Amino acid sequence: MAAPVEIAPGCLWWQGYLDRAAQEQLVAELRDLLAQAPLFTPRMPKTGKPFSVRMSNCGPLGWVSDEAGYRYQPTHPETGQPWPAFPERLLAAWRDLAGTALQPEACLINWYGEGARMGLHQDRDEEEFAAPVLSLSLGDTAVFRIGGRERGDPTRSIRLASGDALLLSGPSRLAFHGVDRVIPGSSTLLKQGGRINLTLRRVHPG
Repeated sequence: MAAPVEIAPGCLWWQGYLDRAAQEQLVAELRDLLAQAPLFTPRMPKTGKPFSVRMSNCGPLGWVSDEAGYRYQPTHPETGQPWPAFPERLLAAWRDLAGTALQPEACLINWYGEGARMGLHQDRDEEEFAAPVLSLSLGDTAVFRIGGRERGDPTRSIRLASGDALLLSGPSRLAFHGVDRVIPGSSTLLKQGGRINLTLRRVHPG
């Protein structure tokens, strides 16, 4: 495995971590998973404004957002069913890259269709910040932006392609980050186009 590029302190980028065959296998597993836990549209707390990204989760816990706030819960907000188990390939990536004995408890599955984006934000709904957040990209390339721990800190942008892995750890664990846009037609992995982003997280202290 090639050494990662450190794009900010603690933010490590592995280009092409998953080869094409591994990406295709993971997409097939996700298709089955999403049949059990369909994509839903999260909404902003208080206002109820819908996100442009649709999402689901897998693992013991899943992240949801609605008028009541941001939270992790063990069941799908629409079906009421428990989230499906992690695909083994996601756990293997965590073992390879996370650098911690703590195990993930949630994997957010974000689907970026045409025009979807994600504003600058911090991942701080977890109780455990010592563990990193591990992201895997599938499908069209995303313009990813990362700054510092303050919203006004300078930012840097990179292009996350299908198969890339990104780790937010140490000083970057609470860095502001987001996706400015997705480049249509930049990958042939997903028949319908768009991008899937998977983020593995530890929620509770070890």
